[in-house]
Amino acid sequence: MSDTTINTSEEQQMFGHPKGLFYLFFAELWERFSFYGMRALLTLYMVQEIFKAISERDTATAVVYASYGSLVYASTVIGGQISDKILGMRSSIFLGGILMAIGHFVLAIEHDIAFFLALALIVVGNGFFKPNISTFVGALYEEGDVRKDSGFTIFYMGINIGGFAAPLLCGWLAATYGWHYGFGLAGIGMLAGLIFFWSGISKNVFGDKGLPPSQEIYEKRILGIPQKTLIPIIAVLFVPVIAYLLSSWQQNYVSGIFKFIGFAVLAYLVYIMYSLDVVARKKLIMAVLITFFMTLFWGFHELSGSVITLFASRNVALDGIMTASQTNALNSMFIIILAIPISLLWGYLSKNKLNPRTPYKFGLGLLLAGASFYILSISGASADENGMVPFAYLFIMYFIISIGELFMSPVGLSKITDLSPKNIVAFMMGVWFLSSAFAFQIVGFISEELAIENVPGQVINPLESLSVYTEGFHLIALYALGAGAIVLVFSPLMKKLMGNVH
Repeated sequence: MSDTTINTSEEQQMFGHPKGLFYLFFAELWERFSFYGMRALLTLYMVQEIFKAISERDTATAVVYASYGSLVYASTVIGGQISDKILGMRSSIFLGGILMAIGHFVLAIEHDIAFFLALALIVVGNGFFKPNISTFVGALYEEGDVRKDSGFTIFYMGINIGGFAAPLLCGWLAATYGWHYGFGLAGIGMLAGLIFFWSGISKNVFGDKGLPPSQEIYEKRILGIPQKTLIPIIAVLFVPVIAYLLSSWQQNYVSGIFKFIGFAVLAYLVYIMYSLDVVARKKLIMAVLITFFMTLFWGFHELSGSVITLFASRNVALDGIMTASQTNALNSMFIIILAIPISLLWGYLSKNKLNPRTPYKFGLGLLLAGASFYILSISGASADENGMVPFAYLFIMYFIISIGELFMSPVGLSKITDLSPKNIVAFMMGVWFLSSAFAFQIVGFISEELAIENVPGQVINPLESLSVYTEGFHLIALYALGAGAIVLVFSPLMKKLMGNVH
């Protein structure tokens, strides 16, 4: 009997990790391939195709892109809750993956209505897929398993490999054969991710992980329909609603919705703080501050898919190095190159008791974001007679902001769990995910401010757009540098708020 147990255990291991990790690695790699491949094309596609007949095409693109990004990240909070209480991770991942794959393929249809329906399908699908596959990785390891951190490192490398390869391949297809070939490849990527996940289930590499929390609740009938069937029906019914919100860019309903959500979340947090003791209250205040600063950073960082892509298209001399959409691969490339060296740096500093605490890392991260935009702001001085700046400025910008990302993003999530009171950890995790959604509202605001009016059918003059972008980048740099300086100045106070949390 013991021999059988050992053999089964060995069969479920690969390179010292649960075998299921590598199926989730490839599933997430291909899902991120589809997501970032589509995102690399989205802004340029809207400017050059969907809104090409209107003079406010940059503004319309900015609003739709921001609304889409906000809803994509906000949907993960709802999808995660439904998975935890009813569907379980496996069913949620399949439902989300199928909806996203359909969305990517619908993008290949040349029609305005199809375009907004496709974005809505991806929003709903991402809500079920994204939070659950990450949670699934953690579920493969027992409590206290020392391999867990390295397992997540392997998993997140898959995210960045997908994020690096997708803009290159989808961007090349779109430039060579047409937009819809690029979108179609993104859809194929999503299907590939689902196939890997299904393969893992069929080979039983996940054991009993990821099943519904309660079979009784899973099968429970509401209005005569089992919940396992009712939830996909409701998800599909929400697609046209979200499509309408996205298409109503002139009213910008999504911005109003997030203003209300933001006010409600802050009001609830203030209410919670009154019931806490002094130590817990200080820690929760620090958790809110970390979330705010991370939102600010992502608000600048996510401009890569909108304003910075337009800047690359209109004002960067790419000279056949890559297309404007392919420049979206630079961030993931630098994350892959820099992740291990920076991780080793923190390890070295820890051994020598020099590892800076979280507030200092956040302050430095924001300073690096400011420096990256300052690089873009001075690029105009090197522009040629046609208003085109050297590619090196964009390359250096992505290098610097990627370092800033590695200073902030990996530590933020763990600190939220450490700083939040135990009875609201799940709520604070939801707030943390919402921070990315609110970041896209910052993206929308900045993108609208840097929108360039044009005569429909005419190409924008690079000499006119260059000054708009460089002046805008200068302002962003000032705000980011100012925020970073404020965080560093008040870091000693923030350390006291954190108490015993490093």
